[in-house]
Amino acid sequence: MHLTVEQFRHWQHKSITLLGMSGVGKTRLSAMLRQGSWFHYSVDYRIGSRYLDEPILDNIKQQAMQVPFLRDLLRTDSIYIANNLSFDNLTPVSSFLSKLGNPEQGGLPLPEFKRRQALHHKAEIQAMRDVPSFIDKAQQIYGYNNFINDAGGSVCELDDDKTLKLLSEHTLFLYIQATREDEKELIRRAAIAPKPLYYREDFLDEQLMEYMQQQNIEYVAQIDPDDFVRWVFPHLFYSRIPRYEAIAKEYGYTITTTELAKVQTEQDFMALIEKALGK
Repeated sequence: MHLTVEQFRHWQHKSITLLGMSGVGKTRLSAMLRQGSWFHYSVDYRIGSRYLDEPILDNIKQQAMQVPFLRDLLRTDSIYIANNLSFDNLTPVSSFLSKLGNPEQGGLPLPEFKRRQALHHKAEIQAMRDVPSFIDKAQQIYGYNNFINDAGGSVCELDDDKTLKLLSEHTLFLYIQATREDEKELIRRAAIAPKPLYYREDFLDEQLMEYMQQQNIEYVAQIDPDDFVRWVFPHLFYSRIPRYEAIAKEYGYTITTTELAKVQTEQDFMALIEKALGK
């Protein structure tokens, strides 16, 4: 969606899709806006609560069944397991994605890792395609004038033009571009606390082969899961930048993390969008 500043100002029900790597400020901004007149749609929350809920619970139950005490309670329906998912706690989703490598260090075998990656990919597309219906719900059920779509960091990996076009027809894309300094900071954080990530299959295959050759590793089960994430994250980060830029060029606009960091109010955010539209 492309708008002039005047068109944006007179857009009665504003709907924005935020793009960018995890950590650039999408959720912070969304949380601030939802205190006012904005409905906060978290794609990651939708994925976990709707499309991956059953696989997540199945994974947890499999782990619980390995503990005799819990196994007996589950078999007799004496206890039940539920996700305590929230916008601020998406750990069940990341724990399901997990990491690749040595099972003794919490890693997954390659076939199971790829299966979960494929499920996440499908779930993310479905969650993004739900945006138009949630825009209507936000207005008609909850009475919100405006809508903020807090997209996951892997949205640029969807390779689904139909979904992007659908979103562009209902929302204005705003890509949050990390400055050089913020790029370094995001990579530093990822090294300190490596987290489960989504990878395109061809990217994963290519990077995995390179990593194993460099580390002289013969089998995936020999990989330290955290070490692989630390190694691959910069490669993933820089592979995503041109993908974000292409989406922003075709469908939307770009702001920087420095500009976003100065946003403290809804009015600040509106002014920042108008500045981006006017460039």
